[in-house]
Amino acid sequence: MAIIIKPIVTEKMTAAGEKFNRYGFQVVRTANKLEIKKAVEEMYNVQVLDVNTLIVAPKVKQRWTRSGLLKGKTNAYKKAIVTLKEGESIDFYSNI
Repeated sequence: MAIIIKPIVTEKMTAAGEKFNRYGFQVVRTANKLEIKKAVEEMYNVQVLDVNTLIVAPKVKQRWTRSGLLKGKTNAYKKAIVTLKEGESIDFYSNI
């Protein structure tokens, strides 16, 4: 079972990667910090110092259509923010 679903590539996470050497990943909801650390180290060949996790709450979305108001929400997911050893980095764009 894959622990890491996908990396989070946003302006905020890119800035954190450049400045603080921290990278974000969307992970499986049942994964713990030790599993996440091991998965990142194996996948990217880096040394992980710290792992912070949080569960992102769903956002409520609604829109007006001809048939009336449609309501729904986005999916909740677990996010892991990984701090790497000084001098190491992850290049998400190398496979493009």
